[in-house]
Amino acid sequence: MLLLAGTIPDPGLPLIYGRARIKNDRLFIGERTFYPKRGTPSMIGTAATICQIIGLDEPYCVIAGDIGKGDGSKIVYDYLTENIHTLKPTVCSFHYIMPDLILHHKLFCALEKIKNKPFLVADAGYMYIAKMSGCADFYDLFTPDIGELAFLADEKSPHPFYTRGFIFHRHDEVEDFITKAYETKGTPRFLLVKGFVDFICENGIVLKKVAEPNIEALECIGGTGDTITGMVAGLIFGGHQAIDACHISAMVNRVAGSLCNPTPATQVIEIIRCIPEALEIIRKEYLNGRQQNSKTHRNC
Repeated sequence: MLLLAGTIPDPGLPLIYGRARIKNDRLFIGERTFYPKRGTPSMIGTAATICQIIGLDEPYCVIAGDIGKGDGSKIVYDYLTENIHTLKPTVCSFHYIMPDLILHHKLFCALEKIKNKPFLVADAGYMYIAKMSGCADFYDLFTPDIGELAFLADEKSPHPFYTRGFIFHRHDEVEDFITKAYETKGTPRFLLVKGFVDFICENGIVLKKVAEPNIEALECIGGTGDTITGMVAGLIFGGHQAIDACHISAMVNRVAGSLCNPTPATQVIEIIRCIPEALEIIRKEYLNGRQQNSKTHRNC
């Protein structure tokens, strides 16, 4: 099972859980419908798209409304803590969930008790708590942007807002930040740093970089980082190695962005709509059947 969890900035949204699918540009989770503009719906919508393309089971999703008060996040934490052992996911992606050390510890303990530990992806708020808890190495993959990477590299910062200024947003020293983040044990084994250039790393070593196509208009479109996280989770669930999944996702995201001829007014669903064609292009031009020889993530 691919398990996806996060919150949506809707104060009236109760706990929603169930299988997710994309149809006619709408995201369906259980009986509810969402428009994947950005954030958690974009992550889920992209993962659901990847599952449809590959022919995998629909991802199982857990979401609730939260406008920064932490109430919806608590509901999500509690549901996962109580049910993760029966859901038995093989891949999990945790997204916009408010950092809470106590609730995270309860979920962490529940995850530890699963006999076959799932591959754990963390982004956004949940990535912050994974690092703050000192348990980053329990997880498998973080997908930060450059500002979040600076937070991971700053061993004294409890939240990206408090990242010390001297290491904030220095695009020319991304690889130094990656090294420091690993040295301070602020990251898991795998790291996908999203930015002008995407960096794909294992144990502090940059293995791949993706810089083309460079579409400037994508920089101001909300949700383009969320699509990468959803794509990575879907591809790992499909059996790709973590490094391959990160590499493919970074390339496909850029090609999908170019295919939709983006402007600052473009919505992320227009990019998600182009992912099937972009994935096919990458498969033909770059991979040449390589995925047939890929090991599963359990053999990484």
